[in-house]
Amino acid sequence: MSRTEAAPDQALGDLTERLLAGLPAEAVLTDTDVTASYAHDMASFCPAGTPAVVVLPRTVEEVQHVMRTATALRVPVVPQGARTGLSGGANASDGCIVLSLTKMDRILEINPVDRIAVVEPGVVNATLSRAVGEHGLYYPPDPSSWEMCTIGGNIGTASGGLCCVKYGVTAEYVLGLDVVLADGRLMSTGRRTAKGVAGYDLTRLFVGSEGSLGIVVRAVLALRPKPPQQLVLAAEFASAAAACDAVCRIMAGGHVPSLLELMDRTTVAAVNAMAKMGLPETTEALLLAAFDTPDPAADLAAVGALCEAAGATQVVPADDAAESELLLQARRLSLTALEAVRGVTMIDDVCVPRSRLGDLIEGVERIADRHRLTIGVVAHAGDGNTHPTVCFDAADPDESRRARESFDEIMALGLELGGTITGEHGVGVLKKEWMAREIGPVGIEMQRGIKRVFDPLDLLNPGKLF
Repeated sequence: MSRTEAAPDQALGDLTERLLAGLPAEAVLTDTDVTASYAHDMASFCPAGTPAVVVLPRTVEEVQHVMRTATALRVPVVPQGARTGLSGGANASDGCIVLSLTKMDRILEINPVDRIAVVEPGVVNATLSRAVGEHGLYYPPDPSSWEMCTIGGNIGTASGGLCCVKYGVTAEYVLGLDVVLADGRLMSTGRRTAKGVAGYDLTRLFVGSEGSLGIVVRAVLALRPKPPQQLVLAAEFASAAAACDAVCRIMAGGHVPSLLELMDRTTVAAVNAMAKMGLPETTEALLLAAFDTPDPAADLAAVGALCEAAGATQVVPADDAAESELLLQARRLSLTALEAVRGVTMIDDVCVPRSRLGDLIEGVERIADRHRLTIGVVAHAGDGNTHPTVCFDAADPDESRRARESFDEIMALGLELGGTITGEHGVGVLKKEWMAREIGPVGIEMQRGIKRVFDPLDLLNPGKLF
């Protein structure tokens, strides 16, 4: 019988005592009502355990102390940011240390010449964006939860956002990292220079690793010059197929919008019901395009013509920033509006080739009909990243079962169309089975081998990814 099984109270006391040897008392939380609130992120259908303790370090040295303690006592550690994730990647395991990095929230440097920012992992995405904006700079990755999510969490899941069609995802902006390894050692990866190819790219390895290889405690991020204010165009279509045809025409025409988003009829109806925005009830799909170029009006005119050629029933270009913001409001309200339909949502994250976007949306409609469910689709159409959102009543066992089955069918559809099971939300516990299907047994074997090199005792975020 293990020490923990024989005397759980004594084991917890020993763990707490050791943690307090290197952490202030206020950074170590053991009240079960408090620790329970750190048990899971925002994903549905993801099991979560009961943490033994929650720690909130403020320094690199304190993180190192946590990992040395965890290694000495063989206690698993689950790193967390703001817990806005949608795959269960931050869910606690029984008896673990939850390592919340939200108190490490300093912007250490903003350098306009080198165009970099150096930040701690708990910095909120929107806070960083506003801070660099004051220097005439721009940090492009902008997840929908940007007002809450942290840079550390963005790195952990390799998150994206609305602007990815032009500016790319988080991985393209992480130049270097300081990482505390499972045994407490501190390792630096990458660089702060514009170029650098010394050795294997360990920085990219950590981006998207969901806290399973090490604890990011500092990040060097690339910045861009702040672009001009974008202007937005809204185009209504009588079918999702026509809207997807417009997307293909825009991308094939060489246009580079700063945003290209699509909402299907279910999502439009949900936004209308919640916000009374007056969007036409006959709209089967709404496409939003934006440009932050020196002459955005000209670009919008060209894209508007392509939308009309694809069958748009109405094209509305904004004249200024205020009108643009009004047009984007519907997209920003999408997920909240869909959640209001049945009380709970399960948000998928399937990315397909742009040319198969229409097939994905039509397939989701068939799945929704077959399972007698409301499933709305919002998409970062410019990069094929769709978020089919299953609306269901969690108190209804049969509806919950149908919701889970529909989710799996959407994942399968995405793979059939040559896509991937996750474009920006990560794998966590929700998609472990599906990752195995996507990358195959040899891929899983190699991933497990990498995990063993960095975390031989399997202490870091165990049970995630595979």
